Amino acid sequence: MKLFGYWRSSAAYRVRIALALKGIAYQAVPVSLPAHEQASPGYAALNPEQLVPLLVDDAGNRISQSLAIIEYLDETHPAVPLLPADAAGRARVRAFALAIACDTHPLNNLRVLEYLQGKLTVSDEARLAWIRHWLGKGLAALEATLAEAPHPHAFAFGDAPTLAECCLIPQLYNARRFGADLAPYPRLLAIEAAALALPAFDAARPERQLDAPPDVRMTP
Repeated sequence: MKLFGYWRSSAAYRVRIALALKGIAYQAVPVSLPAHEQASPGYAALNPEQLVPLLVDDAGNRISQSLAIIEYLDETHPAVPLLPADAAGRARVRAFALAIACDTHPLNNLRVLEYLQGKLTVSDEARLAWIRHWLGKGLAALEATLAEAPHPHAFAFGDAPTLAECCLIPQLYNARRFGADLAPYPRLLAIEAAALALPAFDAARPERQLDAPPDVRMTP
């Protein structure tokens, strides 16, 4: 099994967490987003979306989109499930994950930021304001969603991590990159602390990836 990704990609980070939680061995294939390797003919032939991550399983199936990959892994490797057993529970977890993957993350994704700066000539200051605004809106909604639970668990929807944490932890990492104020989100931060204490989340950290720059790479 191969995972094409980039060390700092939030979407690839989600899939690394899922693979680690399930104990699935894979080969990491780096695709440098700043160097636009995702647009190279070789990679574009594999994934016409020209995005990461891309999973190629042992049967040669090519699966793009991080949430589709994670649900595929959950169906094909059901040990350590990442979705609840009941339909309502699955819907809640999916809604939380989609709020990140569809509503928050895309607005501070690399290709959007490059377009803002390159094509629309938005200043660095305005670009950063854009990023922090949408991060704040998204994280505030997640915090409010979890505040509805009368008896919070260690994780967002129970005592074990789910698809929700696979998406949340990378998004908080991304928020720190851009200097977002995370103080208003104590519940999210508590979940993050519980997750990063687990070996699977620690192993999936961007700084632990082989394609991370030497000045930020962390060794096990």
